[in-house]
Amino acid sequence: MQLNLKNPLVFFDLETTGINISQDRIVELAFLKVMPNGETEKKVELVNPTIPIPEESSMIHGIRDEDVADKPTFKELAKNLAKWLEGCDLGGFNIVRFDVPLLVEEFLRAGVDFEVSQRKLIDAQKVFFLMEQRTLTAAYKFYCGKELEGAHGAEADNDATYEVFKAQIERYSGQAVTDASGRDLGVIENDMSAIHHLVASNMVDLAGRMVFNDKGEEVFNFGKHKGRPVADVLKREPGYYDWMMQGDFPLDTKRKLTKIKLRGFQM
Repeated sequence: MQLNLKNPLVFFDLETTGINISQDRIVELAFLKVMPNGETEKKVELVNPTIPIPEESSMIHGIRDEDVADKPTFKELAKNLAKWLEGCDLGGFNIVRFDVPLLVEEFLRAGVDFEVSQRKLIDAQKVFFLMEQRTLTAAYKFYCGKELEGAHGAEADNDATYEVFKAQIERYSGQAVTDASGRDLGVIENDMSAIHHLVASNMVDLAGRMVFNDKGEEVFNFGKHKGRPVADVLKREPGYYDWMMQGDFPLDTKRKLTKIKLRGFQM
């Protein structure tokens, strides 16, 4: 089918150095402009972010510092790109929360006043979540073929969750699971250790402020030290421990942080 468009609609996706809107940079951009008459035009460009690309980001998109060393910076592309996007609405997957804010940040950093308030934003992820809801009621109907009576009552929700989980094991048994980057995580099987490994084995604290990386190291999962080993940060920046202990973090997070700190004294 052909989309009913009044303005050109540009679907776009960004690969970046990370997920911090204010600090991270674009390393690759891909644009697909769809005209009201159905004609399309593409722009795909590697971008020199002017800052190092963390290895954990490279593992996701496969782009490393040497791949972009001789590529143009976003500032060098900004004016022509903004002109190409004039009068266009913007579309993509999860663009409202991430891609649009980061793109605007890059334009502003380059001195280009790129405005989106008058553009229509089309987010396919939002449509997906609206139409394929991820609630217990929806899961109960999908997996068990039943309507959930008494939803949001503790007993009804709990009984339904038990039935949903059994149906999931039966439905997916033997199927491989991969993450967003296509990395193999394991197989669904009727074994609780295997399920734990798939859904919770990388957690250090229950709030998810710290997780295990691929090397089995505890790393921070938020803020300026995201992706860095906790032990290294506490060693190089002792005041960060005090800041977290005095901050509004769960007691479990503080307990796990203290264990890591004390372990460092014993080494």
